[in-house]
Amino acid sequence: MSPEAHSAPRSLAEALRARDDSSLAALLRSRPDLVTPVPTDLTQLATRAGTRASVLRALERLDRFALQTAEALAVAPDPASYDTLLGLMAGDAGDPAVAGALPRALGTLREQALVWGGDDRLRLVRTAREVLAPSPQHPSPTGLGPTVREATSGMSPGRIQEIVTTAGLPSTHDSVSAVAALTALFTHRKKLARLLGQAPEAAREVLSRLVWGPPYGQVTADPAAHLRWLLDRGLLLPTAPGTVVLPREVALHLRAGRAHRAAEPLPPAVTPAATHSARVVDATAAGQAYTALATVEELLKEWDEGGPAVLRAGGLSVRDLKRTAVALDVSEPVAAFWVELAYAAGLIASDGEADERYAATPAYDEWLEQPPAERWVRLAQAWLAATRTPGLVGGRDAKDRTLSALGPGLDRSAAPEVRHRVLSLLAGLGPGAAPDAESVLARLRWERPLRGGRRDDEEDLRSRLARWTLSEAELLGLTGRGALSSHGRALLGAPPAADPGSSTAGAPGAGSSTAGGGHGADAAPADAAPADAAPADAAPADAAGTGAPGRPVSGGPGDKLPVHRHRVPDRLAPPSGPEQAVAGAAAARLLAPLLPEPLDHVLLQADLTAVAPGPLRRPLADMLGVLADVESKGGATVYRFTPASVRRALDAGRTAADLHAFLTEHSRTPVPQPLAYLIDDVARRHGRLRVGAASAYVRCDDDALLNEILADKRAAALRLRRLAPTVLAAPADPATLLEGLRAMGYAPAAESAEGDVLIARAHAHRTPPRTAPEPVPEGPPPPDATLLAAAIRAIRAGDLAATTPRKPVGEPLAGGELPRTSSAETLATVQAAVLTGDSLWIGYVNAEGAASQRVISPVRVEGGFVTAYDHTADEVRTYPLHRITGVAELAED
Repeated sequence: MSPEAHSAPRSLAEALRARDDSSLAALLRSRPDLVTPVPTDLTQLATRAGTRASVLRALERLDRFALQTAEALAVAPDPASYDTLLGLMAGDAGDPAVAGALPRALGTLREQALVWGGDDRLRLVRTAREVLAPSPQHPSPTGLGPTVREATSGMSPGRIQEIVTTAGLPSTHDSVSAVAALTALFTHRKKLARLLGQAPEAAREVLSRLVWGPPYGQVTADPAAHLRWLLDRGLLLPTAPGTVVLPREVALHLRAGRAHRAAEPLPPAVTPAATHSARVVDATAAGQAYTALATVEELLKEWDEGGPAVLRAGGLSVRDLKRTAVALDVSEPVAAFWVELAYAAGLIASDGEADERYAATPAYDEWLEQPPAERWVRLAQAWLAATRTPGLVGGRDAKDRTLSALGPGLDRSAAPEVRHRVLSLLAGLGPGAAPDAESVLARLRWERPLRGGRRDDEEDLRSRLARWTLSEAELLGLTGRGALSSHGRALLGAPPAADPGSSTAGAPGAGSSTAGGGHGADAAPADAAPADAAPADAAPADAAGTGAPGRPVSGGPGDKLPVHRHRVPDRLAPPSGPEQAVAGAAAARLLAPLLPEPLDHVLLQADLTAVAPGPLRRPLADMLGVLADVESKGGATVYRFTPASVRRALDAGRTAADLHAFLTEHSRTPVPQPLAYLIDDVARRHGRLRVGAASAYVRCDDDALLNEILADKRAAALRLRRLAPTVLAAPADPATLLEGLRAMGYAPAAESAEGDVLIARAHAHRTPPRTAPEPVPEGPPPPDATLLAAAIRAIRAGDLAATTPRKPVGEPLAGGELPRTSSAETLATVQAAVLTGDSLWIGYVNAEGAASQRVISPVRVEGGFVTAYDHTADEVRTYPLHRITGVAELAED
């Protein structure tokens, strides 16, 4: 036996034991479920890495080519050599791209402990083979069927001998040798080619229909002659009554040795649809960022005094979402996005009252006090990290219930990763380049292919998340005209975009610079990628895609495709902790100069309107929002003054003199006479009527006015009655009475029990302190460097304790378990080790009843305790002697 064969690992645990610490760290980083909780030793780590749930999770995070490599190993002999695997991936003719990319894919599978063994004995983890190998219940993505041995396992020996003889082979003594002879024939290219050359044309046509899968077909009890020819020679084998299958060996011959119809060793390029000036992109994105801030403020202003009621099952009703969409002047899907964004940022929540409603949180008031750029960063970072998916609003859950905004069932763990990945791909394009949406989707599908397939009319969740990301990023102002902005790039932690005129301008974009996939491994070399150049006459395309809220973004007729490319890392790690704060500060610095400066004036017009030529400073905007109604929005906002709006300002505690002074101070034009008359007229009538609780009452010094109200037919619904010449009473509550009188054209004012006028101030209702919703992670989070180092140290130490040879003590238990020792033997062995300085192996049970194995070097024994240096924990510890179940000396090397 060669030294190489002698040293080859015999199990996954042995293969892991041969790894260094950096390789183990890479495994635990790529498969974080293996470290939760920390395995006691490498054997337990290997066992956990082979469980079905963990293997499925690892397979789902492979890129397409790595998954194709695993699928090829699942149909290869076990074990398989590297040359056999290369033949299955590249075919008989070979493929330089496949040959160049296969070491990376195989390295990924080895790193994630899905494959182990040397290049001469590659083994796919048993669970992965069971998942990926062909079976009637779960067809392989390769389209291959069972081997000859598997397909003939239930066939009678006589029938097998008939097939062997008809195929031109000598009969054998038993079925096993007959199957082996038939397999040898089907795997010998020249002999099988001669046999197939004798097949009728119709028979070859049948094989061509089955060769790429599915390999199963239906036959009648009396098959046609060409089918009988195939069945007699084992080129089709029966698997059930009326069902036949094409053996794997025959299919591979017909495929020229390829396991897949088309291997995809390199990721598809992300191609640009249009290119714009970087300055135009930043300006467009900044304008949309300001619109985002204004929209969130407007939404919260609508809910200041208590927003919509919370449904019994949670969330907004369809009617309330429609009302919100009308108030914001947007579509319902876009309204759902703004509502969910404010919720993710912790600006709105339910108030927790008996009549539960949504309202602004105290954090909203703090948010309003921040500079605009910092407020935008908070919204953008909340969107990037949120697992709630507004695009699902209006859809149906698994129980066919409607998914509502702010309701349950909207969390999708993959959302943050997809958002960050899509924006990273945009960062890989040149400055101002807007991507073709379909090329982005194709790249994502390569990085995380779907296993098991899906119906053609159903788009997978990751593709829908990508489309929503493109449109939501535009709504939020991360992108402008479909291209990533400078402040969006900074928020991702990506390097600044290179000047197109610099020396790096001709480098290929990251959309095609590497072959790194969804497995999280290091990116492939840049020279392994195809150029992603697009034809110069390509037409601009909708960068935002379809099927998601938001406006489409496309280039104009004059847009040209980019000539220069900017190289960034293929995988940008999402900023977290201090890095996130630094990235947010950088984005705010870039965005702040692009946002419009707030104005301190408006232009009053004679038609009872005011024009704000730009954004207004907060005190002015707040006061004007009370005094007037917004009539139209856009580059300039138009406010209209009405009797109801002026009365609203008077209800808030302002006097007519205050309103005149406010307008005079903040208007660049003289206050029009009609507006002055309107204010004075409403103020003269305001407060002449007083409403209180009787249930409610109305009092007025002018009894003629009360007579007028009683005589008005519109007051019948209020059921007013006179209590005194100057007092009317009603069974309705004061709020209803106020609204009723105002609807009749009067201007009543509410008063307190002491007779003072009640001032109805805005921004009164807030929820108790609330925290923003926590994202729902997709499995355990990746371990940090500290946890990785501690976990590897614990695993190594536990493995040392489990594998260190020990001298036999007492009678060993069945199954090779630790022999137990009596208390006297334990004490004597430990005391002797203190004198000799030897190390011992012990079995220990802690106070919680958890058993473990440890290697210790005793220092002293006293009072029923042993103090020793614990090699497993790498520290000095004290153990009660009565908790040591057994002790043994370590065997000498």
